Amino acid sequence: MSFANLARDARVLWQMCVHPHGGATHKDRLDSFYAGQADAYDHFRKRLLHGRQEMIDSVPTPVGGVWVDLGAGTGENAERIGERLKDVRQLYLVDLCPSLLRVARERIARHGWTNVEAVEADATQYRPATGEADVVTFSYSLTMIPDWFRVIDQALTWLKPGGMLGVVDFYTARKHPGEGSARHGRMSRLFWPAWFGSSNVFLNPDHIPYLQSRLETVQLIEAQGKVPYLPLVRAPYYRFLGRTPQS
Repeated sequence: MSFANLARDARVLWQMCVHPHGGATHKDRLDSFYAGQADAYDHFRKRLLHGRQEMIDSVPTPVGGVWVDLGAGTGENAERIGERLKDVRQLYLVDLCPSLLRVARERIARHGWTNVEAVEADATQYRPATGEADVVTFSYSLTMIPDWFRVIDQALTWLKPGGMLGVVDFYTARKHPGEGSARHGRMSRLFWPAWFGSSNVFLNPDHIPYLQSRLETVQLIEAQGKVPYLPLVRAPYYRFLGRTPQS
């Protein structure tokens, strides 16, 4: 790895682990945390946020339809959609953090996308300008939303019948998970929520059960991914794809 990349990673790690961040509102806290690392966000997170491409690839392309990425951050998922993006009528990149949305808007301008819009909004209250959507995705954003259950409920009010909802995120399993579900040891269930919680990333054992209670499960993958600079450490994450009822 080049010195420039190491310096960029060092800046991100400083912002994540050392630099004080706070604020009176959730928006203020997000911007306090990300303002100093927004430009280096994508480079570092590519090695930490696993399964994003696989989640995006698992979502059927809504040809002529609307795709909403909630908690879209820098908008990198628009690039991950790839050539399929031209078949989507509108992609909304929704986030509450101005610093990350600045990078998203620069990305849109750089690519010359005319069917992609970056929107600053509270995901728990957001509704797309089109009134409804065919696809909604959450890429490591549910753990950043305090009222994560409210944002799922809100999305289901405007996701079309038969629409698809995809999630990839960190998590910990319940102490007594259901049959066939992954099991995490006591240390894992204690360590990861504390470790991520210091950065206001709140892991929750109820994500998967709640998603499965609200949608028809199309795909569920529970896995572990590498953590940069900690070669023997693996953080638990999941990928979920669900479908809303047809009526």
